[in-house]
Amino acid sequence: MTTSKNPPPLTYRAAGVDIDAGDTLVEALKPIAAKTMRPGVLAGLGGFGALFSLSGRYRDPILVSGTDGVGTKLLLAIALDRHDDIGIDLVAMCANDIVVQGAEPLFFLDYFASGRLDTRKAERIIAGIGRGCELAGAALIGGETAEMPGVYRDQDYDLAGFCVGAVERERLIDGSRVQAGDVIIGLPSSGLHSNGYSLARAVIARRQSDLTAALEGRALADILLTPTRIYVKSLLALHAAIDVHAMAHITGGGLPGNVPRVIPDGLRAVIDRSSWRWPAIFRWLQEGGEIAEEEMYRTFNCGVGMVVVVGAKDVQAAQALLRDQGEEPFVIGHIEAGPGDFAWA
Repeated sequence: MTTSKNPPPLTYRAAGVDIDAGDTLVEALKPIAAKTMRPGVLAGLGGFGALFSLSGRYRDPILVSGTDGVGTKLLLAIALDRHDDIGIDLVAMCANDIVVQGAEPLFFLDYFASGRLDTRKAERIIAGIGRGCELAGAALIGGETAEMPGVYRDQDYDLAGFCVGAVERERLIDGSRVQAGDVIIGLPSSGLHSNGYSLARAVIARRQSDLTAALEGRALADILLTPTRIYVKSLLALHAAIDVHAMAHITGGGLPGNVPRVIPDGLRAVIDRSSWRWPAIFRWLQEGGEIAEEEMYRTFNCGVGMVVVVGAKDVQAAQALLRDQGEEPFVIGHIEAGPGDFAWA
């Protein structure tokens, strides 16, 4: 005669979610967040809501917010088990978006979801977010860690975040002051940044490439996982000293898709694509995928990660100030009256 046994009682941990591991991670993250603290922060990690005060800092502030993720660049980080810098990408994609409107990033919150919480890996990822916040001058004042078995496989994870900044109403950059005769300055990217990786991965698969192979003396893996540049401090310094008419963060859509977003009706941006050289990775991708040049410009930044529009009289001063900030600015075009909002020279 067999004796039936009842299955053991279920627990959240048995179902795939470890609350204790999440609590341990929060404690490990507190020193990371502490390095990013700045005036205005009213509470540390652990509350239901993060608190930030604008009192005494602005006369007539406009809040500017941006949210984004890292996209399929994450798949390379996961495949190569390289997670230390991917958090910088997350901050960059948000902070660079709000600084183009003249806003100073104030604080940042992240969302980290995984199939199984590996606290050591998560700490590496969020330490990168902390470094990104330091580069952007934003306080890391909160976030959410979600363990979601059944939605993500054990080693998979996703990242999202948002940044909130502020700018005096009279200092808001909205493109309305752009006029014919203005000059367009480009700032170099550090590589692909965080856009176009689905196409890049397709090229890698087609070429059956070994990511340890060298391209101009660097491993492909190192090039592809180079973090997105954070331009915040350079652009805020420029905005404080120069009459900036517009700025554009060159993300998905490339130059043709992003520069027109800050150009008023009746004007167009004219870009001279001979004014800079593509970094080698973009030629490698183009040749490996037999990608048309127009498709390259619509998908990738092709070496220009940020665009600044200033009056012709301010070009030299703007370039000099940007160089003082460690940038390598170069003139890539101008604004003129005409049909459409974008043209190649």
